[in-house]
Amino acid sequence: MREEPPKHKNTKTPKHKNTNTQKHSYFCHFVTFFPNYLLSLRRLKSMPQDMYDNNPTIEGIKTIDEARQGAVLFKEHWQESDAPGIKKFYIESYGCQMNFSDSEIVASILGDSGYAPTRNIEESDLILINTCSIREKAEETVRKRLRIFEMLKKQRPDMKVGVLGCMAERLKKQWLEEEKLVDLVVGPDAYRDLPNLIGSAEEGNRMVNVLLSREETYADISPVRLESNGITAFISIMRGCDNMCSFCVVPFTRGRERSRDPFSILAEATDLFQRGYREVTLLGQNVDSYKWENPDTGDLVNFAKLLEMTAEVHPDLRVRFSTSHPKDMTDDVLHVMAAHENICKYIHLPVQSGNSRILELMNRTYDRAWYENRIEAIRRIMPDCAVSSDIITGFCSETEEEHQDTLSMIEWANYSMSYMFYYSERPGTLAARKYADDIPEDIKKRRLNEVIRLQNAVSHRHNQADIGKTFKVLIEGNSRKSDQDFSGRNTQNKMVVFPKVEGYKPGDYAMVRVKEATSATLLGEIVPAS
Repeated sequence: MREEPPKHKNTKTPKHKNTNTQKHSYFCHFVTFFPNYLLSLRRLKSMPQDMYDNNPTIEGIKTIDEARQGAVLFKEHWQESDAPGIKKFYIESYGCQMNFSDSEIVASILGDSGYAPTRNIEESDLILINTCSIREKAEETVRKRLRIFEMLKKQRPDMKVGVLGCMAERLKKQWLEEEKLVDLVVGPDAYRDLPNLIGSAEEGNRMVNVLLSREETYADISPVRLESNGITAFISIMRGCDNMCSFCVVPFTRGRERSRDPFSILAEATDLFQRGYREVTLLGQNVDSYKWENPDTGDLVNFAKLLEMTAEVHPDLRVRFSTSHPKDMTDDVLHVMAAHENICKYIHLPVQSGNSRILELMNRTYDRAWYENRIEAIRRIMPDCAVSSDIITGFCSETEEEHQDTLSMIEWANYSMSYMFYYSERPGTLAARKYADDIPEDIKKRRLNEVIRLQNAVSHRHNQADIGKTFKVLIEGNSRKSDQDFSGRNTQNKMVVFPKVEGYKPGDYAMVRVKEATSATLLGEIVPAS
């Protein structure tokens, strides 16, 4: 008999409770105690329409999207962008989706301060680079970009250069004082201070604000959706992280976890739907630990309740979320997903390793048996739900036998896809302080290649099983390979490509029967809705 998963704090999976009797009270609180959000809705509707095309598929696997790294976020038809005296800003973003979402917050703040975006770096008055510390490669890329910006500043001495995001705290002294590559360094919780910091930099000062906050959520700032497809949008529901995974820098760069109030989230989702968006992704480092207490009533809103409230904005608004943590994902969340057709049947549930000893070294606070319990719960409550994962190979002291445990987990869990990396020690993490990075790089890479090969095979098998099935697909735009085809995703987050049919357009739902499949994409054709 398999042992029961270990008991951890906040890992209870209570039976699903019917919250229908509660939902009206939440909307009552929305109107009664937060009337300022009604004003926010009107202000939001005055913003330009927007959004970026998210979540592209990379042949059989998912990683931090390499195609978007260094993307220049830009908004067509920016209001008054050609007015005399308007200053121009140029912003590049690197790393995870949270960074791209933060860049949209920055764009909103700069827009209120008289700036307009530009793709032409040479005409910009302000260059910003939003950074990521997850991998060493990202830091190397940012340093190269800063050297290029340094050359531009020699041609235009009044141009200002700033570093935003996760690298700010660790490298502020080096870039500001020693190498003098930048004029300002701003951490993820200090973006409201940007206008003041820029003003001081224009007076010749080198400015820094990397203070982390226990309250900042930017709930009242309407993100300017950049690189928009007008169909899908991300909504940040929380910031920071309290999970001290030994390999991860996020708690040190983004601070402690804090949840945004649900009423501003609902206001943002409602506004997006009214402006034609048909899918929102609730975004956080660990969405399952979302928790907000109403200061007037003491009512608690957890992630299951927030998910249900968002789904009830409109049945035609699809809802996704990312990312979940195995220790916090409850059966309540799974029952809410099963009860609402418009909540997509897809969960990104990072395992990191399939071996319990390595998971303990990683400080993941669960073991293999606990993770298997969560996968079994998903299968029991939502048999059609797809699951994806994160996997790290070559973590400190990992043996070949432990690596095989990870391979067996990929097979057993039947992941639809995974983000896969070999371990890269990051300065300041618990692992860097406590453990020797003792697996040679060639072994790390060999293990990673074995994981990728297996995941590709599992993904291909997963997709082959969909041949002959019909899915409801949200059309997001043209296929990347042909403007004669549409592309969109089904509820399981799988990309589906199919020939265009007259009468359909991006933002519409179509019933698509799958005829062929690769490890990355389903190929099909529109069929009449039954």
